[in-house]
Amino acid sequence: MSPPKDTGHENQPGRTGFFQEISIEFLIHELKDPIAIIETGLRTVLEKQDQYGSLTSKQSNTLMRSLRNTRKAWGILNDLLEIGRSEAGCLVCSRFSPLKAVQQSLKDALETVTGPAAEEIGKYQNEAELLKLFAQHGVSVCASARASGAEVVQDETKFRQITGNLFKNALHHRRQRVEARVDIDGDRLAVDVQDDGPGIEPDHHELIFKRYTQVKECVAVERRGHGLGLAGALILARSIGGDIRVESRKGQGATFRLTLPLQLKSA
Repeated sequence: MSPPKDTGHENQPGRTGFFQEISIEFLIHELKDPIAIIETGLRTVLEKQDQYGSLTSKQSNTLMRSLRNTRKAWGILNDLLEIGRSEAGCLVCSRFSPLKAVQQSLKDALETVTGPAAEEIGKYQNEAELLKLFAQHGVSVCASARASGAEVVQDETKFRQITGNLFKNALHHRRQRVEARVDIDGDRLAVDVQDDGPGIEPDHHELIFKRYTQVKECVAVERRGHGLGLAGALILARSIGGDIRVESRKGQGATFRLTLPLQLKSA
């Protein structure tokens, strides 16, 4: 029997990892169509009851819950694709208000984590309504005089995903409150997201930013998910010239600080 043919692929370093990354991206891309079909079907049944028949209250609530989770799945897929784009160096710059972007990403985060209240949250639009909504949920947003009317030239999609991940992390681990602060120091923007949760030991500060790693700090407040949120946020932040640091001690809550340039050099 002749020896197996040498294709030259087996010994190329990094090739397996390359194909794994391509396979994951392909899988994510292919999942978008069936999720879109599910979302369209749910919306059709809910919004066209005159054509498809009326629903009981329990049926409607079940379908609404399914629709909310379908939208969560959309968000997860988009986050993963954006991380891939970041690692490939793909940036889309625009001029926007960081304060307004922070408020919107916080609203989106609340919709994700509040369960049945999500549909009510979607009705809040203008800034006054949003601040009232945040206060009702134990959340506050403040901006320095420098940041309140400022604009940045950055990748807004990535910025909103980063802050959204920080907000979701804080909302999951808080006991009662979350506070967001927006400031400008020189040529850099700073966004602090603070919670009053169980905190993180200093020895674990770097660990929480590693993919698929979770740190269980407190039995009563268990870390959820797969350890991708903070890791993805850090990848996105560094792709647009920024960074994320954490200040925390066990039992004393946590403050995550996002810093990034007001204008991307590539812009």
